[in-house]
Amino acid sequence: MKKTLLTALIGLSTVWHALGQAAPVDMRQRAEELKSLKWGLFVCWSFSTFSGKEWTPGVSDVAFFRATDCDTDQWARTAREAGMGYILFLAKHHDGFCLWDTKTTDRKVTKAPLGRDVLAELRKSCDKQGVKLALYFSEGDWAWPGAKDGKGGGSGLDAEKEKAQLTELLTGYGTVEYLWIDHAAGTGGLSHAEFLSLCKSLQPGCFVGFNHGDQQGADIRIGEMGRPGPLADHAAAGPHMRDAPAQSYLLAEFTYPILPPHKGGAMWFYSLPEHDGLCLPPEKLYSDYLGAVQYGNIFSIDVGPNYAGKLRDIDVQTLRRVGAMIRTPPQAPL
Repeated sequence: MKKTLLTALIGLSTVWHALGQAAPVDMRQRAEELKSLKWGLFVCWSFSTFSGKEWTPGVSDVAFFRATDCDTDQWARTAREAGMGYILFLAKHHDGFCLWDTKTTDRKVTKAPLGRDVLAELRKSCDKQGVKLALYFSEGDWAWPGAKDGKGGGSGLDAEKEKAQLTELLTGYGTVEYLWIDHAAGTGGLSHAEFLSLCKSLQPGCFVGFNHGDQQGADIRIGEMGRPGPLADHAAAGPHMRDAPAQSYLLAEFTYPILPPHKGGAMWFYSLPEHDGLCLPPEKLYSDYLGAVQYGNIFSIDVGPNYAGKLRDIDVQTLRRVGAMIRTPPQAPL
């Protein structure tokens, strides 16, 4: 019986492939698969790593991204040691700098001094460590017509370029678990309905969530500076989810930086060397990990690789400690 069913499923898949269409995906089953990932490493690495600021406008020369090296193996290994199921990688921030070898622009990492396709390297590292991959993507960017460099609320419009970039990301780098879509320079030219349609045509099982704007059709409720909570508790998405929640959510994600509040430097990216001793305590991260598991959320803790493309020692040590707590939960005091 099992063999007959398997043969039938393979036959169905072959038919869909022959028709040039992706086989239907059970999105509720996909939601359960994503929930099983539990928590992940949100890796933010771009111009802001080198500016000491959260947003970095005014960059015309990609040599501003002066990374001396890149150790994606360390990132993926640290994620595995921390008991994480995935890495959420910043593919493109509002500055328009692409961390993959895109054909759409020279504003990319392979034209910077590093000269390497970081996303391609990360894909290999994730596969080696048994860690899944998700991507952050800024809809529009400041390099596109209509955008105000360094300002939010503008309209960086280039729908064809946006389509091309999404197509590259969803066809050239293997399975993408979900897309965390940010908004500072407008929608990029695609409505969210068009955005969703394109993504689903390329990877039907890839969840898509939007940080701002029309939420209808989104599979995942993303939560910048959010907290654990039931899927129906939209306040758990944090202060940045200002638009009406969707009825289509199947999963909730929340994220915040591993750096505690501090003066100077950035929060979501590597800050400044004088902050290398600052890090949230492992107990805080473990508590929110438990909350994520309790409510069926996924929890993305943000870290920023340094100038050499490595995670800070204190981040690695902290995450390893959380991994140990996950494997051997601390005993409650009597």
